[in-house]
Amino acid sequence: MRSIWNGAISFGLVSIPIKLVNATENHSISFRQIHKEDGGRIRYRKVCELDGEELSAAEIGKGYEDADGSIIPITDEDLASLPLPTAKTIEIVAFVPADSIDPLQMDAAYYLAASGVPAAKPYTLLREALKRSKKVAIAKFALRGRERLGMLRVVDDVIAMHGLLWPDEIRVPEGVAPETGVTVRDAELDLADALMDTLGSVELDSLHDDYREAVEEMIAAKAEGEPVPARDRAEGGGGKIIDLMAALENSVRAAKEARGNGGDVAEVTQLPDRKPKEPKKAAAKKTTPAKKTAAKKTTAKKTPAKKTAPPRSKRSSA
Repeated sequence: MRSIWNGAISFGLVSIPIKLVNATENHSISFRQIHKEDGGRIRYRKVCELDGEELSAAEIGKGYEDADGSIIPITDEDLASLPLPTAKTIEIVAFVPADSIDPLQMDAAYYLAASGVPAAKPYTLLREALKRSKKVAIAKFALRGRERLGMLRVVDDVIAMHGLLWPDEIRVPEGVAPETGVTVRDAELDLADALMDTLGSVELDSLHDDYREAVEEMIAAKAEGEPVPARDRAEGGGGKIIDLMAALENSVRAAKEARGNGGDVAEVTQLPDRKPKEPKKAAAKKTTPAKKTAAKKTTAKKTPAKKTAPPRSKRSSA
């Protein structure tokens, strides 16, 4: 991997020469702008708005636009004269627990490679110290003309660095949370937990970009002059929630079916009927036993009358 920055890690009085390489790469498909009528490329040309002349990269400098709209020219010499102690140094300023870093601050990721044989020993020392302490290092460094914040951690046998946004670059989430008061019932939370358990975990390596694959197939087909392969359109999931409990129950059921009912992943407790019983029906049920009891009493009264018949027959025969 090609290095994008050469410098050193400053670890107290220890200096570790390193090379900075990108840890990630972008696989998204880029498109060009074209003229729909004839397919010609649309290009952007850099033109001076004062004289209309097209300029080359060597003729273009930097400028800061002031509040009144005026431009203040800034040269490379002006920037180079500024005191920047981290220009070629990743200066470690503290070691903190990893969970103390807000993921919102995470930015680009880099690998730090030891530069040369002499750097191997101090590099390994810092790596093993980070492993044993179970902490991450917070550092300041300069890249592309500005000072940045970074977090060093160990990935396998390599020291990786995540660029961090400065704390004042994280926006406060004002007006984002629901403004109306909402009460969540325990039954709803139980179903949400069951859905989470049913979906289970996933190996991130098994996930892939379905959209990019579809775009690549479409481009390949068009390049060969063949019909674009048909694909099932994904159903939109942004419908209006009418019954949250029913939606959760259906989600758990669908998740189990998608996993082929492979084992008892989660158990969903069947909830009682939430519809209140009508008072009239309840009263009718209570009167039913009373009627049956009355009928039994009537039958009991008639039974002795039937049993007195045999003595009469004996008298007549005498």
